[in-house]
Amino acid sequence: MRKSWITRLAIAGTAGLALVGMTAAPAMAGDKTYKTDRGYFKFIDDGDMFKICDTKKDGHGVKGYLYLKDGMTGKVRKVMTIDDGGDKGCDKKGFNIGNFHQYRMVFIWNGNGGEYQAVSPWFNE
Repeated sequence: MRKSWITRLAIAGTAGLALVGMTAAPAMAGDKTYKTDRGYFKFIDDGDMFKICDTKKDGHGVKGYLYLKDGMTGKVRKVMTIDDGGDKGCDKKGFNIGNFHQYRMVFIWNGNGGEYQAVSPWFNE
């Protein structure tokens, strides 16, 4: 009888540790793209690259901001700016995304003094 109780306890403990291990694993951000009728802002997970594209020929470019929300204090600050427009192709910029902080991408169209177009949800890697 005692051996059966110890076996059950060992199985339950192993299952509990496996569950903790699965929930403690970092969430992978994966590629994220935020599109508007004027362009898009994309996070490419492989290499932590950000790409911004102006897809509307209207004489105005687009700009992307990357915001960081500190994991300890909750304070938010802009950590990167990238823009595109006036040249052929899209622009790219790298920024190392970590597990400790949360990040948000903001897409801006540069016409009319800079109009907000799209904001991503907070994410991390």
